[in-house]
Amino acid sequence: MNDGSAFPNRRTLLKTAGIGAASVAALPLLSACTGASAGSISSATVPASLLPVPPGQIEPLLDRPKVEHALAQLDGQIQDAMEHTGLPGMAVAVVYQDEVVYSKGFGVREVGKPEEISPGTVFQVASVSKPLASTVVAGLVGREVINWTDPVIQHNRSFALKDDYVTRNATFADLLSHRSGVRTASGDLLEDLGFDRAYILSHLNQEPLDTFRSSYNYSNFGYTEGGQAAADALKVTWEDLADEVLFRPLGMSASSYRYSDYERATNKATIHVPLGNKQWAAKYRRNADSEAPAGGASSSVRDLAQWLRLQLGNGSYEGKPVIDAAALQTSHVPHAVSGPASAPAARSRFYGLGWNVSYDDQARVQLGHSGAFNLGAATAVAMLPGEQLAIVALTNGRPQGIPEAITAGFLDTAQHGSPMVDWLAFTEGAFKRIDESEKPEVDYTKAPPAPSPAKANSAYTGTYNNSYYGPLVVLEEGGKLAMRVGPPDKPTTFLLTHFDGDTFSFESIGENANGLAGALFAGTGGGSSPSVTLDFYDRTGLGTFTR
Repeated sequence: MNDGSAFPNRRTLLKTAGIGAASVAALPLLSACTGASAGSISSATVPASLLPVPPGQIEPLLDRPKVEHALAQLDGQIQDAMEHTGLPGMAVAVVYQDEVVYSKGFGVREVGKPEEISPGTVFQVASVSKPLASTVVAGLVGREVINWTDPVIQHNRSFALKDDYVTRNATFADLLSHRSGVRTASGDLLEDLGFDRAYILSHLNQEPLDTFRSSYNYSNFGYTEGGQAAADALKVTWEDLADEVLFRPLGMSASSYRYSDYERATNKATIHVPLGNKQWAAKYRRNADSEAPAGGASSSVRDLAQWLRLQLGNGSYEGKPVIDAAALQTSHVPHAVSGPASAPAARSRFYGLGWNVSYDDQARVQLGHSGAFNLGAATAVAMLPGEQLAIVALTNGRPQGIPEAITAGFLDTAQHGSPMVDWLAFTEGAFKRIDESEKPEVDYTKAPPAPSPAKANSAYTGTYNNSYYGPLVVLEEGGKLAMRVGPPDKPTTFLLTHFDGDTFSFESIGENANGLAGALFAGTGGGSSPSVTLDFYDRTGLGTFTR
């Protein structure tokens, strides 16, 4: 066989078999094998009632009347969800065929105050920051400043993880698809204590890793490193990069990755937590600057609708290219299996670069992402690119599945005329199961009936060191014990309450707080305790402080 042969070699045939029937139709080798073109196959051998090849993508199944029917139901779906939960406020926008066809606010910015939510109200969008961030990084890929497959260490020389091979090889695509091996909560507890981005990223090398490129772990600070390294490639801040690449070109004047900009906004939604019986309270603030690319953005649905136009427009906005289409499309395809199929006929779920990627009953790709702050914000975005349809919902209440129910219910209504699932009941149940799974292993609210006495306070007081969290100081205040830990310029003081023997309890804080936690001092042996383990901070074995 010479090089000009029309017949494929064995390797090509095996590769063809491996990619499946749907992709075979696109391969020129088949027409080469028969000596016929795809057109001649169609006209000569295929009955008129059959397609010449399997379709490369699903033709749109929706039309404007179907979308308008779903839009007509949207107000009622939102109001029903808010009445059912007592949620203080929500804003929703819908884009269809490059037009913002819906943009409304509901409820109030803060309970007990009259100011109402509008399409211009600024919300903290939590992890909807991730697809925003991958859009920014795609902008640099399109400019050939970086490549998705560049090892990030090429652009951030201080980048380091626990395994040297992973450090040298982890790419932007690895970090932005959560397949680097960095575990889900890595760095999160440092953030809760007030450490900044530089400190947290420089300490990720102490966190254990899962298998590189063969595991999926949703990681805020793994993702943050990907965004930060992109900014490092241009020697600018992440916040300035996002302004220059995305927010300013789209006129997203209410959008920012700076918490200070959210705080300064005159029209902003305050975050709330539920108190029970449909009552909510604005109890906390959530500064996510340390994880800005992963969770620190703030925006309005008016702004985000423009970003959705860009997404559905393959990187073009108002007829002008803003983000390279090929670079943006790379963020929309599966890079990691986020949810393996649980049964032979079930579908797997995937993660792209900042997007959840799935396929619906009609084989259409659906892109989406949720955002969640346990301290009081929940958001969701969903797109059907083949239908040129997208929806975003922002709320100012702790996650209960509300924005997810609104986005899913709208798309369901557009396709079927009315929802086929009780989406709010479904999503509420899912979030309740998540809450249940995060309860502490030891219930420190229930003291043993006959607790062993503690030693004298002097057996526990002193300074304990830890390479990950920094020093911990145990001190006596008014005859009671307390401990101080965190950044030297703004440490947090925790009151210690005796529980049993050398074990004390304290109230956990921050986004990951789950009630009372334990401070377990090592036996004193008649002298000072040599170490203390904080079980809340010991999830990956890093929570022991040594005197």
